[in-house]
Amino acid sequence: MAWLLFLLALVALAYQLGAAIALRRHFRAPPATASQQPAVTLVKPLYGAEPHLAGNLAAFLDQDYAGPVQLLLATNTPDDLAVPAARALIARYPDADITLFTGPRLSGANGKMGNCAAALPHARHDVLILSDSDMVVDRHYLARITAALAQPDVGVVSCLYVGRGDAGFWSRLGAAMIGAITLPNMVVGLATGMARPCMGSTIALRRATLESIGGFAAFRDVLADDHAIGAAVEAQGLKVVIPPMLLVHAGAEATLGQLWRQHLRWAVTVRTLAGAGHYGSLVTHALPLALACALVMPWAGLPMLVAALMLRLVLAARINRLAPTQGRIPLALVPLADLFAFAIFCGSLIARRIDWRGERLTMAPRGQITPDTKRTR
Repeated sequence: MAWLLFLLALVALAYQLGAAIALRRHFRAPPATASQQPAVTLVKPLYGAEPHLAGNLAAFLDQDYAGPVQLLLATNTPDDLAVPAARALIARYPDADITLFTGPRLSGANGKMGNCAAALPHARHDVLILSDSDMVVDRHYLARITAALAQPDVGVVSCLYVGRGDAGFWSRLGAAMIGAITLPNMVVGLATGMARPCMGSTIALRRATLESIGGFAAFRDVLADDHAIGAAVEAQGLKVVIPPMLLVHAGAEATLGQLWRQHLRWAVTVRTLAGAGHYGSLVTHALPLALACALVMPWAGLPMLVAALMLRLVLAARINRLAPTQGRIPLALVPLADLFAFAIFCGSLIARRIDWRGERLTMAPRGQITPDTKRTR
């Protein structure tokens, strides 16, 4: 057992080196450019009051972009707690093209897709950019996304991201997990071809492409709707492109329980996509494996623990050089983030039910989800 831990930790150290190389290669490529900036509709499904929601949404309007931009804000009901922020944004930008749709959403276990499907008839332009309400972008976002979408054979453009904690310590820990762990893993997946992520941070596509895969309504009972959209577009013979840019995910987890439920849902989503390969992601957890090795065979494990810690901090520092200022990783939180992420990984191996924005969902075959009928609300 001790030697198995040693070998696993050794492989995990090699993985960290590979992640650093993949990160450098991905962001070394220059972003695409285009001579035209087409009209776009930004689709923003909203749910509940989030810290700095109005400011996060405003970043999508404060763009260096010449083409017409419509911002389509969509809630499930007129009394959703996100509506005041949406109305404040409309008042702040009286000359902007902002549409507020207040439901009702279409039925389905995936409320976000039901929301988007119901709001879609209000989208005026043929280039659609769907992104989660907790994303923050810089002024070049629209220009770079539309330029990438304009390249030959591109069907969808998505984006990598780092984290920002907006709700105290637990949200900052979650942000550290995103930047120091999730981002390197996604870059390695891209570099090796083991993953072709299409993420809720950005899903940019043409209306005709969306219609060819059944629209948002086709994904109303799918947990990983973003990945499923990317896979459906690839099945049409088009490419999913991830340009060399980083967005910021604004975390709102104010408690340990909220942080656990959020990251467990993400981990279970990855499990549904990767299948048995999810178990192999054990080797991405270098620090916990080195710590376990140090506990059972200190003479070999302690040097490995030091090496793992140094590699993790160096990788996080490299990510900080690429990330926007507000998305930089607090290096002091990296060890705790690694340990918490390992606990999440262990929990994801057995979880069969998840919480998603106040709803309890049960996992079904092929990535489908159903409301949990065993829970009374």
